[in-house]
Formats: sequence, C-alpha cells, structure tokens
Amino acid sequence: NPVNWYPWGKEAFEKAKKENKLIFLSIGYSTCHWCHVMEEESFTDNAVAALLNDSYISIKVDREEFPQLDKKYQQLYMAVHGERGGWPLSIFMSPVAEVFHLATYIPIGEGYGSMGMMNMIPSFSRLHHENAQQLQTLVDKHKEEALKGYAKESLKEKLTLKVMDKVLDEISAEFDKENGGFASRPKFPEASKIELLLSIYKLNGNKKALLMAGTTLKKMAQGGIYDQIGGGFFRYTTDVAWQIPHFEKMLYTNAELIPVYVSMYELTANPLYKKVVDETIAQMESHFMKEGLYLSASDADSDGEEGGYFIYNYVEVKQALLTQGLKDKEVKEALAYLGIEEDGNIDGELSHTHITSTKVPAKLLQVKEYLRALSSKRTFPFVDTKIITAWNAMMIKALFSASKLDSKYLSLADQRLKALLKLMRKGDVLYHQTLLGKEPKQEGLLEDYAFLMDAMIEGYLITYNKTYLTQLEALAKEAISKFYKNKQWYLSDDGIQALADFDDRYYTSALSVMFESLVRLASLTEQLDYNEIVKESIKHSGAVLETNPAKAPKLLHTFLRFKMGDVIIKSNAKKLQNVRKQIEALKYPFVLSKTEESDKYLACRVNSCFAYDTN
Repeated sequence: NPVNWYPWGKEAFEKAKKENKLIFLSIGYSTCHWCHVMEEESFTDNAVAALLNDSYISIKVDREEFPQLDKKYQQLYMAVHGERGGWPLSIFMSPVAEVFHLATYIPIGEGYGSMGMMNMIPSFSRLHHENAQQLQTLVDKHKEEALKGYAKESLKEKLTLKVMDKVLDEISAEFDKENGGFASRPKFPEASKIELLLSIYKLNGNKKALLMAGTTLKKMAQGGIYDQIGGGFFRYTTDVAWQIPHFEKMLYTNAELIPVYVSMYELTANPLYKKVVDETIAQMESHFMKEGLYLSASDADSDGEEGGYFIYNYVEVKQALLTQGLKDKEVKEALAYLGIEEDGNIDGELSHTHITSTKVPAKLLQVKEYLRALSSKRTFPFVDTKIITAWNAMMIKALFSASKLDSKYLSLADQRLKALLKLMRKGDVLYHQTLLGKEPKQEGLLEDYAFLMDAMIEGYLITYNKTYLTQLEALAKEAISKFYKNKQWYLSDDGIQALADFDDRYYTSALSVMFESLVRLASLTEQLDYNEIVKESIKHSGAVLETNPAKAPKLLHTFLRFKMGDVIIKSNAKKLQNVRKQIEALKYPFVLSKTEESDKYLACRVNSCFAYDTN
C-alpha cells in the first residue's frame, strides 16, 4: 500500500526523533479481519497515506512475530481504557516514542463513536506543532496509567485450598447454563478454565465443576464454533450460543482444546469427544501442516467474503442432493440437523452449520460428504505461513495427549517435535518464529520456552525418553536466566521490558505454563530450586489468586498442583509402559511417572516415597 511503513527498529525511531515527526504504530496479524478492513479503508487510500507519510513515521508490527510488543501495548490500552484492546491496535506516539493515544480499529471517516483517520492524523500533527504542552500532558497521563497497569500486586495472605470454592463461585456466576461457556459475546473457548474445572472435579468430586466443563465442551462440539464439515475450531463466536463464528482458525485454539477433549473422553467415554479430537487433528494435518510443522492461522475471508468457504445456500444444496438421488424428506432432515435454513442464519439466504438435534438423520454422512466436496471447490482461506515455536509446541503436546486415545498420534508427535527442534533449536539458542522455507533469526521468547517445556514433559510421561528430561533442564535454566530478573518475569530479553502476566483470555498465559512446567520438572528431577522460584514468584505477583482467580485459571491450576503436590509413580520403563493406562486412569490430576531401575512400583512425593509393591 502507499503508506511508507518501517519495521520496528532503530532506524524508524532515530528518523522520527531527527525529523521531529510523530510515530504511528499499527499492530495486527495477517489473518485478522478488522486489520484487513482498516488496511483496505485507510492504508490503501492515497489521501490517508499522504497524511501519514508527510507528518509521521509509520511502523507496522506483526503481533505473532513480536508478541512481547503487542502485550506491552495491550496492557497499556487496558490500563488507560479499563477494557481489553484487540487488533488492529493503533498507537500514536511522540517523536521520542512516548504514547499519547491508543485505539483499536479506526474508520477512515467518523464512525463507531470515533474520530476517523482523515481527521485524527492532521489533528494530532497540529497539536504536536502548535501545542506541545498539551501533547505532553497526554503523554504524562499515559505514563501514569501505565505505572498502575503494569504494577503486580503480591499475595497479602497465605493462600489455602478454599480458593477452589472462590473460583467455582466466580466461574458459576459467569457460566452460561443454557449454552455453556463463560461470557456473553464475543465468546472464546477458554481451554485453561475447562482444564481447571476438570481438575477440581478430580480432586474433590464437585459435580458442578464437571457439569460446567462438560456442557461447554458438548455445546461447542455441536455449535458453529466447531467446523461441522471440515473439523477444527474457529477462534470465537459473535453470539452466545456458539453458532456464528468469526471464521479464522488459529493453531493455538485447536491445539489447546484437544487435550481437554481428551480428558473429557477419558472421564465419560462419550464418543463425541473422541470424534472432535480426531477431526481437529485431521484438519490441522490437512490444512496447517507443511514440511513437518504447523502454520499459524487461516483467514476468515475466502474470495472476498467472510466465511465464504464455510457457508451454504439452502436451495442450491437441496437441489444438488436431490439430483444425486436422495429423497426430499432425507435432504430436509439432514439440512435441518445441520442448521442449514431456507431463510439463512448468517447473511441473507446463507447458512453456517451447527447441530440442532440429538436425532441423527439417516443420510447425514452422505450430505456432509457433498458439503465437504462443495467447499473444496472454493478457495480455502489464506493460511499464514509463519511457523511459531510456542504454537507448534502446543500442537505437539496435543498430539502426545491424543495418543492416550489412539497410539497413531504418538509417532506423529515425535516426528513433529524432532522437526521443530531441528528448525528452531540451533545449539544453545531457541528461536521464536520463521516463515516456511526460511531460517529463523528472532530468538525465543518466554512463551516459546514455556510451551516447548510443557510439550516435552507430556512427551516424557508417555515415552520415558530421557533425552527429553535432559533438554528440559537446559531449557529451564536458560528461561530463568533470560526472563526472570529482580523477582519479575519478562516476555523477552531484548530490552522491550514487557512484563509477563497471568491472562488466559486468548490463549494460556506463558508465565503460568512456565510455572507449572517448573513445578513438574522439580518433581521429576528432585531439583527443588524450581519450586522455590515458583513459590517466590506467586507470592510476589499472584494477588489475582486472592482477588479474582477465575481470571487466571492456569495460574490457579499450578497453585493447586504446588499446594497438593505431585504423586510420582516410579519403576523401570517396561513396567511403567505396561501400566500406563492404569496410571492415566487415576483420578488424582497431579500424577507423574518416572523411570527408575527397580522391579517394583514406587509411589512418591517430591522428596520421599510412601508406598511400593510388585503391582
């Protein structure tokens, strides 16, 4: 487009300072719908481009390439506006890179309760040149709010297991009894919250926790957030009933949901949950996997239409099925079951699929096969070819988890892990991301270490491959050295100074995953220093567990593991493999297993064993 964009870096900031120009920073990602809208409305418009090029230094950042930058400015947006931001994130800064205005999507003209780009750009430029003091006042206000927003509160009292009651009360208050899920709209899956509920059920038999988890997983599996024809989950829905999604598919969404569906199947043996696991993995393999690794996301749009690949016209589909020899009644039953309506349910006469009944039509498979073939004739949405270490690690963990249900996924997980380490681990350096076919250059972030460690622990517990433990310890030591400074955890060690937090909203907090990985690693290696770091970190900045634990479900899950303690089953590898199904069936959620040269089975805590036997 005609905007003279600069990458984030020294050149852009030095130029802004030297030429005394304001900075416009746009943060988005390639499959973001509203980023595309703003691109088409404003950044391809010659008048907007002329205004930006004349008075600003414009910087474009991909949030998936620089999540630490995105997190830093999203935290500031939250501090200033009292609500979450989103993408695109539009940031106006002084020539010395001090923020004075933050917004998300900005229309080209006035709208959505906001001044448009055509007015905003020259307005801020005039303020800069004609009233520098007022601009500085805005800068100072944002600095003040930033200090409040970035502050981490320490625990005031010793936390007890009563926190489980508090979090269940909070989750119950936001739980949608009819549709499942934990918010109004937009509605996100929140896999870490479901994981927490399942663990609480396993710990104390709380049936309400199981009900909330089960209702949510079932309703999502039957809803429009799940691709009923192709498999896999969309990122979120715009309605409370999970019917109308925003049609982008993210690798992380699918990777994080697979393990909770595995857990739910293990608890209930409901074939719906295994079906979701199998279909979701198949979708990731068919559309996201290239050269042994997974690409990051697919766009919402297809051939210029949002959801175009996934929506259907009732009359067109009905006529085609009738010509294939199906009877009118059979077609009507199948289309009604799939929510494909004559009047449409999404846009005019177009419908998106969701399950409407418990009675499965006789010709459902034949109808779904036709719809799959119909979609395949369309252009599949753009797939971002970024390979991100953290997100691939999430998917590898999901494959290890799914291997509990089907052993074929074990070799797949092992292949993907080897491919990831070959590409992204060079000597002692872990890298964050690269493009398909390119060598990585950007060094790893906290999230890459955290999710890779999580995946490798999952792999060790299933394969007992000791090289995983060796690599885990190396990664843990590197992560602590790079990201843990003065009792604070940072998202990167590149000077950006973005503090890690415990927010699980879009995907699970890297910091909380790191904590749980360190606790599990301490149990497996008896290196208790890892536990001390976690204990000190939670004490220093974990006040959310006292004030609002439902906002940090993964952190609470880690606290419960730390408080109640892992149970480690030990024996030689052959004996452990012989009883792996029995170990996995144990209700206690914090069970690990570790190889040891012994002909007996030992049950241990982190520093002592309390039982042993030959079976």
